[in-house]
Amino acid sequence: MKPRWTLSAALGIFLLVPLSSVYGATVHGTVKNATTGKPAANVEVILIQLQGGMQPVLNSKTDAQGQFTFDFPAIGTQPMLVRAVYRGINFHQPLPPGRSELEVDVFEPSRDPKTISVATHFVIFQPSGTTLEVGEEYAIKNDSQPGQAYFRPDGNFEIALPDGANLKQIAAQGPAGMPVVQAPIDRGKNRYSVAFAFRPGDNGVRFSYELPYAGNTASVKLPTVYPGARLVVVAPPSVQIAGEGLQAGGLEQGMSVYSRDSLAANSTLTVSISGTAPPPSSNSNASDSDAGAQNREEQQGSGPASAGTIQAVPGRLDVLKWPILGGFLCLFALLAVLLARRPVVAVAGGPSEGVREVPAKPSKKTAAAPVAGPAVHNATLAPLDAAVGTSLDALKDTLFRLEVRRQAGTISEEEYSRERARAEKVLRDLVRG
Repeated sequence: MKPRWTLSAALGIFLLVPLSSVYGATVHGTVKNATTGKPAANVEVILIQLQGGMQPVLNSKTDAQGQFTFDFPAIGTQPMLVRAVYRGINFHQPLPPGRSELEVDVFEPSRDPKTISVATHFVIFQPSGTTLEVGEEYAIKNDSQPGQAYFRPDGNFEIALPDGANLKQIAAQGPAGMPVVQAPIDRGKNRYSVAFAFRPGDNGVRFSYELPYAGNTASVKLPTVYPGARLVVVAPPSVQIAGEGLQAGGLEQGMSVYSRDSLAANSTLTVSISGTAPPPSSNSNASDSDAGAQNREEQQGSGPASAGTIQAVPGRLDVLKWPILGGFLCLFALLAVLLARRPVVAVAGGPSEGVREVPAKPSKKTAAAPVAGPAVHNATLAPLDAAVGTSLDALKDTLFRLEVRRQAGTISEEEYSRERARAEKVLRDLVRG
């Protein structure tokens, strides 16, 4: 068996060819009503350029078959976004380089709160001098059948903050997993809501705030709005956490994890926090600056049409503003394009030989080992099979915990680089599979 054509070789060849010469500047799309399964006619569609501040560059409307066409020079040269405005709600679909056909799903809106359910409530505590920084996230499911988007323009998801909290930011995400900053609607008494279209599948709402942390200790009364959610509390290992019903779950990626079963709606859990965050590594300042330059990725999502442009989650990473996975999603799209376009060549032989890939040159650093037989081949691919079996959700969780651990100073830069490279390899293997 000839050696496989490597992904790195494909990437090297791909980068030698200008994108503008490979792909055209036209995209043909269809807007489909995923609730009814029929094309959505007379729907406004907008082409959005992500680079340079999320600028709408073209407007159109779908025809009777739900179809539309955009001609724009930047199509195929950079990631873009298509927005479909249906019944006053924005539905978005990424347009990565290499795509000339696109389908955008829209859903009939629902105002029924039972359309969604809250599965898990995450809370992250991070001491920072005399301030306690807190990040919370609600994991939200929409299992409606047929699928509908839960939305109310006056606010359809509510959060509550502890007394004395200073709200910093609220973001929401749809099934694509990319957070979009939301404008909070003040309900009074430390309660806020957002107007966001929760589409069928997994959604989430994230928010961050600050609390006083004098003497490296605090007693936080966490309010609960929605019933049935499992509570998960995360903190650096140098911080002590105690609360009624909280069970220690050990260390997960260098962070202490606690959990308890669901709380009743509109109840309060008092959590005692004490201790300081671990000292940052010596390279943390420089690495944070580099991360800020590398992670300025634009976001996508859905919400009311009146909200105007999509907002971006700030690129500089900290525990409360959450990791940006846009870069990994762009890499995923790029690798998918590469794999779809990589050449294959027929090899003479019997029907069982089929089509084989163009062989790659062996690496200069690693000598090419001969294939001893099926047993050796299967043994070599065993780790890859395990990596391919890893879900993208698990990969996102791994990346999130890795970034939190780095920010908390519980991992060296060398370990961080090694673990991140391993995660990127898993992503490439997932795409290849």
